[in-house]
Amino acid sequence: MTKYHTWLWVLALLVGSTSIRAQSTPAGESAISVKKIWDQSPHSAFTDLIRFNNHFYCSFREGISHVGGKNSGKVRILKSRDGAQWESVALLEIDDLDLRDPKLSVTPQRQIMVIMAGAVFENGLSQQLFPMVSFSDQTGMNFSRPEKAVIDPAVQPTQDWIWRVTWHNGVGYGIDYQLKENARDRKTLGKRAWLAYVLKTTDGRYFEKVAQLDVEDLPNEATVRFDKKGKMYVLVRREAGDQLGVLAQSTFPYQDWTYHKLGLRLGGPNFLFLNAKQLVMGTRLYEAKTTTGILVTDLNGVVKKTLKLPSEGDTSYPGMVLYQKKLWVSYYSAHEGKANIYLAKIPLKELKVK
Repeated sequence: MTKYHTWLWVLALLVGSTSIRAQSTPAGESAISVKKIWDQSPHSAFTDLIRFNNHFYCSFREGISHVGGKNSGKVRILKSRDGAQWESVALLEIDDLDLRDPKLSVTPQRQIMVIMAGAVFENGLSQQLFPMVSFSDQTGMNFSRPEKAVIDPAVQPTQDWIWRVTWHNGVGYGIDYQLKENARDRKTLGKRAWLAYVLKTTDGRYFEKVAQLDVEDLPNEATVRFDKKGKMYVLVRREAGDQLGVLAQSTFPYQDWTYHKLGLRLGGPNFLFLNAKQLVMGTRLYEAKTTTGILVTDLNGVVKKTLKLPSEGDTSYPGMVLYQKKLWVSYYSAHEGKANIYLAKIPLKELKVK
């Protein structure tokens, strides 16, 4: 180690830096920066990230473990102007409920909408599961008490989870994955199936059925995005069979779908359009060492490039924002001993495919 690098290392210790080298250029200098932004809970996980009123907002669940029982999960929301200094602006909690996987979007009324699951677990299995929503005021500093969202009776609600909502032309779309007791999956020898429905909303409180996705083998966590022509893309995690993810596509009115099976398993899947021909995905990578990965793919989900963020063990669930020629990624990881929240900044040049 040179004297110059030794001095930088000592300076980092003095100022309490939590930055982590994630990727190096040929010259040996860091191109991707990673900073720990929250570690004040026994277990912090399942993040999301947006820009609102010229600030970043990061949401995540705080609990005692990955899955807990009653009143073990709360929703923390942080705010930052620059991604360096963060302040807590909300802690959402409901007695006797585990609030899980808070995902953020901006409504047409210019409010932050937080959609999350309200769950009750016994012995690690959900006994109750339903979507809940909270809304900020237009300052983004005050959030309402979480309330149950209402799901279209046409999908016969039972245990339901709307995992993320994406707004397009004044309408919010999300995927409800439903734990259906009396539905059976042909490919899992009659075991209980999970069903996936496309739902839409105009107020964030009532969700109407659009279509059912023809995805088998326990479809669950899913993210909806739209290209510039209004074509809908849905990235879906599958928990049974070969467990490989699926990328579904449809044009308005989103009744007829095509499906592309991916070459990898997903965990906490998120994605954005990097440009007109490429997607950038974030997911858990199920390898010998579990990590959080950022993938550049074509529009059918074929992977062209992979970056791995500093992470290990219980990790993933990235939030993603394209801003100032960088991809900003929130995620959680237990590689430093317990599950904490991190923010990565990836220059877009690092995502170019050679």
